[in-house]
Amino acid sequence: MSLNRREFLGRSAALTTASLLPYAAYAADTIKLGSVLDTSGIFDAYGKPMDQAMRLALKQINDTGGLLDRQVELMAYDTQSDMALYSQYAQQLTRQDQVDVVHGGILSASREAIRQTMRKSNTLYFYNVQYEGGVCDRNIFVTGVTPAQQVAVLVPYAMKKSGPKVHILAADYNYGQITARWIKKFVEDNGGEVVGTDFFPLDVSDFGSTVTKIQQTAPDLVVAPLVGGAHLSFFRQWAAAGMKDRIPLASTTMGVGNEHKVLTLEEGNGIMVAYNYSQELDTEANKVFKDQWQAEYGDTTSIHELAVSTYQGILLWAEGVRQAGSVEHDAVVEALETGISIDGPAGMVTLDPQTHHATLDVHIMEVENQGMTVIETLPQIAPVDTQAVCNLQENPDDNQQYEIQI
Repeated sequence: MSLNRREFLGRSAALTTASLLPYAAYAADTIKLGSVLDTSGIFDAYGKPMDQAMRLALKQINDTGGLLDRQVELMAYDTQSDMALYSQYAQQLTRQDQVDVVHGGILSASREAIRQTMRKSNTLYFYNVQYEGGVCDRNIFVTGVTPAQQVAVLVPYAMKKSGPKVHILAADYNYGQITARWIKKFVEDNGGEVVGTDFFPLDVSDFGSTVTKIQQTAPDLVVAPLVGGAHLSFFRQWAAAGMKDRIPLASTTMGVGNEHKVLTLEEGNGIMVAYNYSQELDTEANKVFKDQWQAEYGDTTSIHELAVSTYQGILLWAEGVRQAGSVEHDAVVEALETGISIDGPAGMVTLDPQTHHATLDVHIMEVENQGMTVIETLPQIAPVDTQAVCNLQENPDDNQQYEIQI
């Protein structure tokens, strides 16, 4: 294959490898793992630690002999928080690079920008991010929490601490819109009432009028599935207005990208969250993982929920390859569909054959001193929202994201 100068420079600028393996290792038959993540741009706080987690997992795999006596070669593209680049690099990975698997995507829009490309090329795809649920596609495996695993436990806890009247603030794209409906469902299921719902584009950073509006609706609780650096301004402006000590906050996103670590104690303390992972988890598996991260990167400050979900996604895929004895697409899918489990930093992760989503431990937590203190652990919660609409064992050719009726 020949490349012109522009193509060569473009690929060289975008593509990085996991480690400088000896020439002989690359000359041999490697297994190719592709990555498309925002490691620069406005979503790099999510993407950079995910990239670090991927590289750590692959280093550990390669240092212990690789998979099937072959080294795993990482072909990673930085999508620069530009949705158009997701499509471009997905095609690059599947057509030119001919990778065996792709791990990547952060926003739901980025997942949908590349999912059909992966399916058409028969390239196995892992999406290692919490999202709104409903994707039903035999070619994809999802390792992040869905609303039935997260919102269903967070809302009752937060309402019990605060009261029945809830105001919702959400990012204005499909994750925020659908999650807001799930919040409303679980508020009403628990005897509460939603007194206001507001949506915000991802670039909005001025929430002054929103704070005033919430003062007028006078809720007992604000639940905020806000996303990205601009939306972080809400939490600062809420505290600056003296509201944090008057009306409690809960969020389905705060802390997933370590946002709680850039807020002051006055801004962050007391915010209620529920995730699969916290650095404060007091388990041997988490201690070992953090020690490994520390040895590789010098400190553990960058570890967050999406990084750990990525790390666990790599381990699940690797176990599927081992059990299949092959990287051939259908063989790996069939191995994963046996209900493979791994013990990760966040606990046991088990793939659900019906939906290709993960059954996970979920921890109710509160932000405290820029950490997330675990209040209660709910073990092995299944993705029952997606199970309600997706059954890949009965309908293996299904290929859509269902809008789950709430």
